[in-house]
Amino acid sequence: MSERRGLCFRVSGRVQGVNFRRSASAAASARGLVGWVANRPDGTVAGYACGPGAALDEFTVWLGHGPKYARVEQLDVEP
Repeated sequence: MSERRGLCFRVSGRVQGVNFRRSASAAASARGLVGWVANRPDGTVAGYACGPGAALDEFTVWLGHGPKYARVEQLDVEP
């Protein structure tokens, strides 16, 4: 059985109005992760993802660039 972990994340840059939230949800689901993602009033996107460690690692890499029209300037991740 693979280890399950969770992580909180916050992404800043051009991440609202470019389908980042919907794309992040799809990217997490495709990796078997569960959680939530939301636009924040300060212009960032924040969320929580839980699942196998390897899938979280892949998702973290994805968060570092996001969808096509996003521009990630900073990614903060906490276990």
